[in-house]
Amino acid sequence: MALFLVESAMADEKQHATGYTDTPVIPGSKWKVHDDDRPRPPVVAPGGEVTWPAPADAIVLFDGKNLDEWTRKGGGDPGWKLVDGTMEVVPKSGDLLTKREFGDVQLHLEWHPHDPPESNSQHRSNSGVFFFDRYEVQILDCYENKTYGDGMAGAIYGQYPPLVNAANPPSKWQTYDIVFIAPRFKDDGSLESPAKVTVFLNGILVQHATELLGNTPHKRVGSYKAHGPKGPIRLQDHRDQPIRFRNIWIRELDFSKQRE
Repeated sequence: MALFLVESAMADEKQHATGYTDTPVIPGSKWKVHDDDRPRPPVVAPGGEVTWPAPADAIVLFDGKNLDEWTRKGGGDPGWKLVDGTMEVVPKSGDLLTKREFGDVQLHLEWHPHDPPESNSQHRSNSGVFFFDRYEVQILDCYENKTYGDGMAGAIYGQYPPLVNAANPPSKWQTYDIVFIAPRFKDDGSLESPAKVTVFLNGILVQHATELLGNTPHKRVGSYKAHGPKGPIRLQDHRDQPIRFRNIWIRELDFSKQRE
């Protein structure tokens, strides 16, 4: 019984960790991956909920009517459900992938944490949006919820905290507007240019042309592995509280047209 209590306490401490001290150092930084000592960004209250409809040239990925643009990662019908015009994560049902693949994009996505909050740190309404199924912008209820800086809402997971904590309270919707520029690879598979991400959370800039170090794994330093010019976008089921999504649309970007 004593051993069980010790193991349970250790598991609970790990589950509610606000950071780590046993992870590798991030290249070019003095901080470790998910470093508990890394300063958390200041809190800036946004002006409220931010939303707007898809522009004429956007591809609508979710408008509250169906999940036709999505599939379960690994194959099969999406396990998430429609609730009052939103798409709700069903915990332990698996991640979703877009059926279409994308390169350079502008993505608009609105999400609502579980309300009232449950648990803390990384187990409070945790999800993520992954470009190419590997480069994550973190989704998390960060309102009065301490966690490691590179795992906050608006963070490039495991790499860069947001400039500020611009989270709304969990009673309100949160909005991402993300510009993702895909990495380029040479013919031999080596990296030509890294991925770049600009992120607005609730209308506030939290990442600007941030160059990714590679993919965004947990407790490890990311790296690049050559892939094609387009890939799916993934929404994560972190197996915690249900999170709702609405009004997801995307614009494909072609910067070469500016130079013609």
